Amino acid sequence: MPPEFSVDTASGLIAPARQVASPNHDERPPGTEPTLLVIHGISLPPGVFGGPEIEALFTNSLDWDAHPYFDRIRGLEVSAHALIRRDGELLQFVPFNRRAWHCGPSAFRGRSRCNDFSIGIELEGEDETPYDDRQYSVLARVVAALGRAYPSISYRELAAHSDIAPGRKTDPGPAFDWLRFYEGLA
Repeated sequence: MPPEFSVDTASGLIAPARQVASPNHDERPPGTEPTLLVIHGISLPPGVFGGPEIEALFTNSLDWDAHPYFDRIRGLEVSAHALIRRDGELLQFVPFNRRAWHCGPSAFRGRSRCNDFSIGIELEGEDETPYDDRQYSVLARVVAALGRAYPSISYRELAAHSDIAPGRKTDPGPAFDWLRFYEGLA
């Protein structure tokens, strides 16, 4: 049985996870607790898995000239709280008690600026490629740990990036099996 994940609410860190500090975060608005979990999908370059590019993007160290696609995102300063690699490795870039820059212009149930009140979890993947079994397992365990640490989060407050930024974002895409994910939470 894999180890249980636990979140230290004082530091906002989850264990066990590989910690990779991103500079792309700031304070949440005063008195704001996370109430929304946003599921993302990312691959860099698109459709390529396993390389260092996602970490480099989130730490502002991406070689913008290494691939033609990177011209489209040149200078972007983004992050997520966590990334789940295709092999199930969990990386944390931003403490959960801080505001990560993962949503962009967004709204959920009438509230705008989702970065203020959300936690962003990236899955290494793309819209049309099935996600790996290990990712679903780790994601369910991370979400359970977040639910224990932050009672303000409920399983009814889960959204795709495409849900909060329709027309602008499509991830995690049709390849993400929401029913399978929810079954893992049970």
